[in-house]
Amino acid sequence: MTDFIPCIWAFLACIPFGAVMNLRGKTLLFASLGGGIGWFFYLFSNPLQNDIMQYFVATIAISVYSEIMARLFKMPVTGFLLAAMLPMVPGGGIYYTMEYCVIGNNEMFIETGIHTLGIAGALAVGTLLVSSLVRLWHIVTQGRKI
Repeated sequence: MTDFIPCIWAFLACIPFGAVMNLRGKTLLFASLGGGIGWFFYLFSNPLQNDIMQYFVATIAISVYSEIMARLFKMPVTGFLLAAMLPMVPGGGIYYTMEYCVIGNNEMFIETGIHTLGIAGALAVGTLLVSSLVRLWHIVTQGRKI
């Protein structure tokens, strides 16, 4: 049970962010649920022992979930995706990167900055991969030429 508590916190953290993005009712709850699902996949992929890969796996799960929910609710994918990605944003890494830059600790600045960029890259590539595959799937199933 204690493994699911961070997932519940991720779900709860996404609710106000979704409300700011004008998501209402069921849409808000399902978009926030994506954040909890993403954090579950982040924790589930812990045996990979590489947090950048964990973020990548979680982003793929969030992106697939967002694509499905967007079709079910007939809404843009962006609303579901942005609300659900909130727990994945490497805010702490960005903060510490800038802190090390300001205090002049160049070694830690570079190390933390590269790690934070790796996480941001994993988020971008995971989203891009799922979005491209869904678009390709729609083209193939509709019988159009690429």
